[in-house]
Amino acid sequence: MTFRSPALARAMVMAAILVLGPTVAEVSHAQAAAANYNLPDFTDLVEKASPAVVNIRTTERVRQRGSAPGDDDEMAEFFRRFFGVPMPGAPAPGTPPRRGQPPQQEEQSRGVGSGFIISQDGFVMTNAHVVADAETIYVTLPDKREFKAKLIGSDKRTDVALLKIEASGLPRLPLGDSNKIRAGEWVLAIGSPFGLDNSVTAGIVSAKGRDTGDYLPFIQTDVAVNPGNSGGPLINLRGEVIGINSQIYSRSGGYMGISFAIPIDEALRVTEQLKTTGRVTRGRIAVAIGDVTKEVADSLGLGRARGALVGSVEPGGPAEKAGIEAGDIILKFNGRDIERASDLPRLVGDTKPGTRVPLQLWRKGATREVTITVTELEPDGKARASSSAKPKEEGAQASKPNALGLVVNDVPDARLKELKLKSGVEVEVADGPALRAGIRPGDIILRLGDTDVTNARQFNELVRSLDKSRIAAVFVRRGDATQVLTLRPGATSVR
Repeated sequence: MTFRSPALARAMVMAAILVLGPTVAEVSHAQAAAANYNLPDFTDLVEKASPAVVNIRTTERVRQRGSAPGDDDEMAEFFRRFFGVPMPGAPAPGTPPRRGQPPQQEEQSRGVGSGFIISQDGFVMTNAHVVADAETIYVTLPDKREFKAKLIGSDKRTDVALLKIEASGLPRLPLGDSNKIRAGEWVLAIGSPFGLDNSVTAGIVSAKGRDTGDYLPFIQTDVAVNPGNSGGPLINLRGEVIGINSQIYSRSGGYMGISFAIPIDEALRVTEQLKTTGRVTRGRIAVAIGDVTKEVADSLGLGRARGALVGSVEPGGPAEKAGIEAGDIILKFNGRDIERASDLPRLVGDTKPGTRVPLQLWRKGATREVTITVTELEPDGKARASSSAKPKEEGAQASKPNALGLVVNDVPDARLKELKLKSGVEVEVADGPALRAGIRPGDIILRLGDTDVTNARQFNELVRSLDKSRIAAVFVRRGDATQVLTLRPGATSVR
């Protein structure tokens, strides 16, 4: 194409540069960025770490088919009828039956998992659920050597187990600091998903401190972890173990992009106790706790949502002896702040039983300091069963619900004594705000805001004096537990 006018030609060229210029620049910039930004190369790391990652196979003893009582008799009859000879291996006629002979058993595979060597003399970390109820545990190294392992100890609460194999000079993985990890950093997992030994997957740390258990703030990643990866290491770019792959979130049974690892710092504290005593000792203060919501914090004047709300106190336990009451909010334990309810059991669990610890409470608009003696948590302790609410007293007179939607009655002294309460009123009708908040007949109202409830008349007077523009905190006892519910006074409908 030719242009009669040089000026027009120059204008067309400049227009083309203006149009194409940004595209060329963007391509050049992308190429430069790709050259300057190096994606991680895991090859050397995997080559160094893989020899210390092991396959764990467990077995159990099961009765052999045909050895159940009565099976031999039926088989002997079969041979006699159809072949006219005794069953092979059967005792000669007239031989008395052998009593007390144990049934024949055979070793059968239970499951497959992963683990990793932490010392040259053969200590191996894995998950407790990988070796749970196993008759025999076999550890296979990447060089195909197989050892029968001894279970030193396991802890179901943290899902950590420690094994020992009789070997020396073994490759081991260095342990990192899980407190220093950051969301977004690269990590990789090595294990035996579906029995495929030394499979490597990589991803990033998605989040820290995920509360999926009482004693563990899990590490969340997007590393592909599947059945068989359990017990294997989560490794950072320095080749250090920062976690033990333990759980996945899945609706299909397979990997869906969310996996969880036990922080290695927590696992190490457990294995140190297992190595020393074979069991884990934890502290307890005998309270049931819950989270403090923003509404509860505002209604109690706490300022912001923090601490652990005491729902119930075990009779005769350390908390009751220290003067802790249901409805208290624990703000500090041994000088450390409690930001979330899940912080408390971890701090208490790490405290040696018998230790006297200072504890800060929030009660009725002010902080209080108490000292509590931590006791030992039983290994398989079960929560106390909540007692069912008693039916309301006969002859109770119904009336119109108050501004909170409640009709209440006085609680007889005998009932208060039975419930180990100083005072309170029993709910007969729950309507409007109370009904929406979850209060139901039979509940006991203990406090309204910072004021203890003594009788029905006083409670209704307190409700009448409430500011309808503000949320009110109501302390409700149901069974053995106390909860704080937030209600806004308003009009109610009469049932």
